[in-house]
Amino acid sequence: MSKKAFIFLPDGVGLRNFALTNFNAIGTALGYEIVYWNNTPFKIKEELGYDEVNITNHQLHPWTTVYTRARKRCELNVFDKKFNETVYNTYNFPQSYKGIKNIIKSLNVDFLVATKSTEKGVESIRTKIKKLERSTSKYEYCKKQLLEQKPDIVFCTNPRPTQAIAPILAAQDLGIPTASFIFSWDNLPKATTLIEPDFYFVWSDYMKKELLQYCPYVQPEQVFVTGTPQFESHFDTSLLQSKEDFYKSHHLDLEKKYICFSGDDIVTSPLDQYYLEDLAISVRELNQQGYNLGIIYRKCPVDFTNRYDAVLQQYQDVIVSIDPLWRPVGRSWNEIMPTKEDFALQANICHHTEFVGNIASSMVFDFVAHDKSCLFFDYEQPQLKKGIRDIGQNYKYIHFRSMPNKEAALFVYNKKELTTIVKDILDGKQSNVPVGKKWFDVVVGTQPTKASENIWEGINAIVKK
Repeated sequence: MSKKAFIFLPDGVGLRNFALTNFNAIGTALGYEIVYWNNTPFKIKEELGYDEVNITNHQLHPWTTVYTRARKRCELNVFDKKFNETVYNTYNFPQSYKGIKNIIKSLNVDFLVATKSTEKGVESIRTKIKKLERSTSKYEYCKKQLLEQKPDIVFCTNPRPTQAIAPILAAQDLGIPTASFIFSWDNLPKATTLIEPDFYFVWSDYMKKELLQYCPYVQPEQVFVTGTPQFESHFDTSLLQSKEDFYKSHHLDLEKKYICFSGDDIVTSPLDQYYLEDLAISVRELNQQGYNLGIIYRKCPVDFTNRYDAVLQQYQDVIVSIDPLWRPVGRSWNEIMPTKEDFALQANICHHTEFVGNIASSMVFDFVAHDKSCLFFDYEQPQLKKGIRDIGQNYKYIHFRSMPNKEAALFVYNKKELTTIVKDILDGKQSNVPVGKKWFDVVVGTQPTKASENIWEGINAIVKK
């Protein structure tokens, strides 16, 4: 008799890894009945043909947001004290005190942070969140769905959303095994894991060590090291077009070599457009020296601003914009959904460009998978002023300490050095690929093509317990 796996999508983040890859096909081949427990507006059945059960009740307890915000801040305070650091609190964003509702929420968060920033205090907040969510109609609604569907496991694709809490609690209270995938390399030091499933799936041994460090209530035997499906497409050569076909598809000049500029969201890099401009200026300078270069600008899929428009217009002689093939199905950042076609597009951009320029992104791993370098901009712009977040703090984040050494990426610390560094990369005089591959192994793991298979092996082990 086949086992039923509920692949739980609390938001759209998990679609990329678990609905648009070979993950479903692998599980089906193993004999699993796979049902997507869908809390998103994305129509799984209609778009992909997969079975789904929709969660239409999205009610949170009115106090859950207050307590989850406080939990993160309290945990970061505990991390700072416990590990003798000051960096953890830089993961916090300022609270809003505009409007009576925001004032009430923020003041309550402030009170909890002031009184609960200890390990015991955090534990009491965790307990309170569970109590609050167990009292909601969503909890009862999810419990009813689970009783009707009788899955053998609930696998949560993203541990961050508050919307995940009640469904996971409902499954646990019914004795259904639960697991969660840590979906990003910075989730754990940021204190963003809001659910507490029975099992955890992580990318690498490094991430397992982080999980045990930041979540002391987790035991080693609860953790499966599997890799992540996120990078599997970069090793699938069937996705790659010939240079001629790729260039023709995007109206590129066959005589030119292209550099990729991968845009960031406005929070990570609020002055990102000026780094694109700096790269365009360097490309113009090098073209005057006899090079024949262009830039492919790939915007951040969840950047809805028009801040690049003036730069794209002014430097249209060197910049070609190729937008990600994502599409909105809602209004928030986590309702901008990826597509299968974008896997191929991203892999081809990596394959057919010389290197990538970026601010502190995991695109370093996408490019090193194609034996291409990554240049990190690490200088501030003259437009930086009070109230605008500087980019330098990005490289001080804990997840950058996973680098074997500073040669794992190429850094430009001074705008005046940019043209020389770009030239050196193109001429083969500078590369981060050898050390970058070691960094890839540390963060992503050593079996990047086996992640989906490894995850199913873990699910199988849980179900058989």
